[in-house]
Amino acid sequence: MKSKKSYSPEEGAAPPSRCPDNTAFKQQRLPAWKPQLTIASVLSSFFLTGAFCLTVGVCLVLSANSVREIQIDYSDKCSDCSKFRENSSNWNKECHCSVNFTLKEDILGDVFMYYGLQNFYQNHHRYVMSRSDAQLLGRNVNIQRSYCAPFSTYGNGTPMAPCGAIANSMFNDTIDLFYNRNSSVIQVPLLKTGNSWWTDKNVKFRNPESYNLSSAFAGTARPPYWQKPVYLLDEEDERNNGYVNDDFIIWMRVSAFATFRNLYRRVRRIQHFAEGLPAGNYTFRIAYNFPVTRFKGRKHVILSTVVWSGGSNPFLGIAYLVSGTAATLTGFVITGIHLKLRKKKTYFQKQ
Repeated sequence: MKSKKSYSPEEGAAPPSRCPDNTAFKQQRLPAWKPQLTIASVLSSFFLTGAFCLTVGVCLVLSANSVREIQIDYSDKCSDCSKFRENSSNWNKECHCSVNFTLKEDILGDVFMYYGLQNFYQNHHRYVMSRSDAQLLGRNVNIQRSYCAPFSTYGNGTPMAPCGAIANSMFNDTIDLFYNRNSSVIQVPLLKTGNSWWTDKNVKFRNPESYNLSSAFAGTARPPYWQKPVYLLDEEDERNNGYVNDDFIIWMRVSAFATFRNLYRRVRRIQHFAEGLPAGNYTFRIAYNFPVTRFKGRKHVILSTVVWSGGSNPFLGIAYLVSGTAATLTGFVITGIHLKLRKKKTYFQKQ
């Protein structure tokens, strides 16, 4: 049997070089900008950053404080309806309550109505995952393979539309606003559409394709805690029904905190409310459907305006102020260290 002959270079031949090619790129001789950090450049960057952040922070805080807002807690004022709703046998019965309040000054400009929930945790992992994005896009999917359980199908196999714990716990109080003008009561016109994002209705949420919406959801059933099917969420506007309903879309955008607010309505600026909400006496008439007593929650209605920086949330302004203060203090500390070291260096040079 012949043995395999190994390769050996010829006598006197140089071994192959493993060095990179002698080029500017491989030898790292390309021109480069290497900044020289001097004490002047470092201090100026810290002080300029601090001044910029402090200026922006002050502007944001002043802007947030200029927002006109009124917040009304109706948890206790509607306590009778709350007790009524705690009884599960009353799920299909209505309960109404009224809350009176007074605006001492006009709220000019666009006025937004929010509902607020306190001590309602939407950031639980199983709660956040309990949805089917494919179903919300109008696709025919097997929701038993989704994360919707136990809110996926009923005992007889009928699928829920929409499925999941998020959809099942949707906020469903109905809030109307009335203006008591002299001896007459005027209902404030509210807009229930146009409150969601463009990407929500055109990318994330779509209804199943069919010649009408009720047939599109044939063979499905509403979630257990809902009082009406998904295709009847808005009986006045057919375009605001199904998965593209504004209230449903906003609720499906879960909050990271236990206390949060969601946009509910916008005041339509016509007739008596062309400039906003005039000062006077008002009444909230609420159809109470969302119980909060069992998890020790609270419910609010918020009327608010917006400014160029958004709503009345000073968090961003405070963050800029903290960052600007930290950068400025760091600049002063570096200045002190530099002066101390320079003084010590001058002392030793004189010695």
